[in-house]
Amino acid sequence: MDGTQKESEAVTGTYDAIVIGAGIIGSSTAYQLAKRGKSVLLLEQFDFLHHIGSSHGESRTIRVTYPELYYTKMMKEAYQLWEEAETEAGYMVYHQTGQLDFGPQSSTSLHSVVSNLVEENIEHEVLTHEECKARFPILKLPEDSLIVYTKQGGIIRASKAVAMFQALALRHGATLRDRAKLVQVSTSLSSSDGSFEYVVETSRGTAFGRTCVLAAGAWTPQIVRELSGLELPIEPLHTSIAYWEVVDSDPDVLSAAKGFPVFADYGLPYIYGTPSIEYPGQIKVSVHSGTPCDPNKRVVAPDMHLLRKEVSPWLVSRFAGTVQSESPITALGCMYSMTPDEDFILDFLPLKPNAMCSTNGSILVAAGFSGHGFKMGPLIGRIMADLALNGTASNVPLEIFSIRRFENTLGNQKEESQVKPVVHSPHL
Repeated sequence: MDGTQKESEAVTGTYDAIVIGAGIIGSSTAYQLAKRGKSVLLLEQFDFLHHIGSSHGESRTIRVTYPELYYTKMMKEAYQLWEEAETEAGYMVYHQTGQLDFGPQSSTSLHSVVSNLVEENIEHEVLTHEECKARFPILKLPEDSLIVYTKQGGIIRASKAVAMFQALALRHGATLRDRAKLVQVSTSLSSSDGSFEYVVETSRGTAFGRTCVLAAGAWTPQIVRELSGLELPIEPLHTSIAYWEVVDSDPDVLSAAKGFPVFADYGLPYIYGTPSIEYPGQIKVSVHSGTPCDPNKRVVAPDMHLLRKEVSPWLVSRFAGTVQSESPITALGCMYSMTPDEDFILDFLPLKPNAMCSTNGSILVAAGFSGHGFKMGPLIGRIMADLALNGTASNVPLEIFSIRRFENTLGNQKEESQVKPVVHSPHL
């Protein structure tokens, strides 16, 4: 192809909804709107399934174990929606492995996890050190560890899942356009019924929509700033995903096929990982951490210094002699979009007249997923579709995800000991 844009590929037309950003959140939102019979345009500034943002890669973990009760409740519906989408697509993106959470007995976050599991009547086991050692003998934990096992845990095939929702949206009649960078959003008076509609101008043409949903990941603060002058407290962090070689005589000893689960260590730093399932003879182990970055200038290479500093010694202490800990065999960069309280932003954005928007109005924003939003992708899509069509959404505490929570504070107040990402200065 010579790069000449075909007219059929241009951004044009009038839609009930225009969704900006085609990661897991935008793709799920487009699917939810399209399956309800609405005309939808899904826009992506890069190629679909690109590796520059936060939704790419082999896997994301999925679990019901959260210190916050509202997330544990929300995950119940998220699991159902994953299953419904898989059934409609005709293939799987979720692989159940079980989830093992552990940490010091003093961890109030882990105690909250257990309390939430009990309150929501979710099947789980609190294991003694000896019980854990018998079930997972390769894993070396301190004897005074608090250990929780749940069956509802595993991995979501990340890029495959995004592609699934895009395919389902397309099946329901949505229009998908990539390499369409947002240039300007304004409003105009609709000649059909006298209502206002959004004019979304991109590098590949202009379209009109009655509703606009912004789901642009780490680029959201920049777009919101240009739209309304509002500074969303979202900090992009460059993170690194790493796979480490299993050097045991049995390379499958840490495989999902042999029952090894997804895991999370609630110590400092917070370490999480998956069994050998994505690449034979390799386990994924990474740190809930990153360095501040500009998404437009970020070097997408993984931070090997951070991985060796934080993950390597952890592997020595937990998998000595089983996993090669000096350096990962495979690694890639990713991004978090962090809010101060690690809660999402799911809200209407008040707009003001400026260079990018010509009149007052509202636009929906889904942002700030803080390294744990992927697992809730289909649920966020349902919520955003509800908000776009009805102005509200059921069975979700919208006040927790409002923009207004940041007016006078750092957001929702939480226990000091709850898991927080380690923010590192750039390694020079």
